[in-house]
Amino acid sequence: MVPIRNADALVVEDLSVTFGVRTVLDGLTLHARHGELTAVLGPNGAGKTTLIRCCTGLVRPDAGTLQVLGGTPGERRTATRVGLMPQSTGAWSGIRAGELLRYLASLYGNPQDVDALVTRLDLGPVLTTPYRRLSGGQQQAVNLAAALVGRPELVFLDEPTAGMDPHARRATWRLLEELRTAGVTLVLTTHAMEEAEALADRVFILDHGHVTVAGTVAELTRTGESLESVFLSHTSVQAGS
Repeated sequence: MVPIRNADALVVEDLSVTFGVRTVLDGLTLHARHGELTAVLGPNGAGKTTLIRCCTGLVRPDAGTLQVLGGTPGERRTATRVGLMPQSTGAWSGIRAGELLRYLASLYGNPQDVDALVTRLDLGPVLTTPYRRLSGGQQQAVNLAAALVGRPELVFLDEPTAGMDPHARRATWRLLEELRTAGVTLVLTTHAMEEAEALADRVFILDHGHVTVAGTVAELTRTGESLESVFLSHTSVQAGS
């Protein structure tokens, strides 16, 4: 087992996942430090969502080492300290937004104030609306509130601003920056290069299930290339994308 350094909230070493004959993660290695925002970039099909599912105990890797806050993904003492914002969740389709958030808050001993989260994410007008009838951006805001309601130490966010309008996106960025300042560790996937440039302490670019390049935005762009150019030169078009 790889020893966790004090600065590491997440340790992923040589992680491999295969679905049938398809290798989704192929020796993937990355670390995320406590109190930092780590951005994971990659084309569709590069393995970003599968990585998050492994880190939250939803998928069991075939090989490799994975430690989350010093523990095992999915075990109770780890899960109660971790928040997850998925891209979408059909399981919530029939419940009203307000009912969902209050139910999730009831599962924790010291939850966030739901009313404060609702105000911060401008969810007041949609609290009585069934989740399935919300716009894509509204669903994302509810997903984010759900991920934060338990006061997690580490939050995984899978394309957190997809579908949001520019106002909602910038409000979400400000919230994420405040969480990081408060010491929360954030790991997000995104296709938005400007989002990674604005928020990330470190960036990992994935291609075909493994990291092709990593560093701070300044390190990756020190030759004058944009982050998008770096992304394009270190990734390829995925089959089926």
